[in-house]
Amino acid sequence: MKILLTGVNGQVGWELRRTLATLGEVIAPTRAQLDLTDATALRNFLHEIGPDLIVNPAAYTAVDKAESEPELAHAINTIAPAVMAEAAAKLGAAMVHYSTDYVFDGSKSGPYLESDNTNPLSVYGKTKLAGEQAIVAADIPHLILRTSWVYGLRGGNFLLTMQRLFKERDTLNVVNDQFGAPTWSRMIAEASAQIIAQHPFRNDSGIYHLTNAGNISWYNFAQAILARTTLPADKQVTINAIPAAQYPTAATRPVNSVLSGDKVRHTFGICMPDWEATLDRCMGN
Repeated sequence: MKILLTGVNGQVGWELRRTLATLGEVIAPTRAQLDLTDATALRNFLHEIGPDLIVNPAAYTAVDKAESEPELAHAINTIAPAVMAEAAAKLGAAMVHYSTDYVFDGSKSGPYLESDNTNPLSVYGKTKLAGEQAIVAADIPHLILRTSWVYGLRGGNFLLTMQRLFKERDTLNVVNDQFGAPTWSRMIAEASAQIIAQHPFRNDSGIYHLTNAGNISWYNFAQAILARTTLPADKQVTINAIPAAQYPTAATRPVNSVLSGDKVRHTFGICMPDWEATLDRCMGN
């Protein structure tokens, strides 16, 4: 199987390059080699390569910056997946695409199901939802894997930001009224490979939620990271819980980002581990 993997230097893409290697020939162009904002170049590249499977974790993920760069977010999060899906239809290829909890508005009291109504609050969420819709409309074999609060040991994410701030500051204020499931990028990649290996997943095309189990607030996540971080003996860090209203951002975020993992478990037998056990593994504890 010839697999085209985008976003190879991103958190999920970097992990996928390793996990997909056992499933076929992985072609993983860098951003310099494949500019996803150039639809014509992307279309030509896809037809030149002729992949059997397109795996697309690449995305414009600067949630707040997207509010002032909607065209760029739209190009990467909506147009590029649409071009990939169009090419997949012509090539007879399948597609695995990654999306986000931010397609929901967070008003639901319990975990979100794949069948729940979407209502994104931000440019980022809207462009990611439009990308999902383009793939579904192309009528190709596809998996759309929505995940949440992705972190890892590379790139830009909450874990690395907290570790940096612990060194720089003595006091941090972290939001305590937004809830979700911190999800290690490696868990996403390993689960994805397991699903793809169940070939053909073509009979089970659709949207699936793929996050670590459990849920916490950003404040609790920060506390969990601090508890697993070794600081100098003379260094003390205090984390204060604050409401989101005291931490204004350009983009509005959902209060509830918890996604149900029932569908991916019932369909593919994928049971994602609890966020806390996974954080232990990631941080080497």
